[in-house]
Amino acid sequence: MSKLSPTHVDPRGPRFAAWLTTVVLAVVLLTGSGWLLAVQAVVFALGAFIGLGVAPYAALYRVLIAPRLAPPAEREAAAPVRFAQGVGFVFALVGTIGYLAGAPTVGIVATSAALIAAFLNAAFGLCLGCLAYLRGRLLLSRFSRTKTPHKGVPA
Repeated sequence: MSKLSPTHVDPRGPRFAAWLTTVVLAVVLLTGSGWLLAVQAVVFALGAFIGLGVAPYAALYRVLIAPRLAPPAEREAAAPVRFAQGVGFVFALVGTIGYLAGAPTVGIVATSAALIAAFLNAAFGLCLGCLAYLRGRLLLSRFSRTKTPHKGVPA
């Protein structure tokens, strides 16, 4: 896999990114800045749709933090993290539209939801988007197994 889209990542990187995201989203809530939230939406979009290797917070982690740490004891799959970035993008996009369209309540609710998820990841390592990804995969695998028609029964 390329550097743009690694298959596994150092789990400390997404937590570092979650701390930065938490700060940005808190500033958005304090200032009501739809434009700052739009910048955060771009950060989420880069990680989700292009790859974690180009995500700005991941780049900061790689350059400033990772060289000062021991190698990670284990790595985690990148796909759930990318999915979580996509979920963050959706919330940031909805919030941005709310703020910039003059519906600050929509902006506040969407930003608050993203802030809660980012903080849970940063402080406790609980990635809600990652959990949703894993639950979704489990449900899809169960659904695909039960959808197969039985022999002798018309589909």
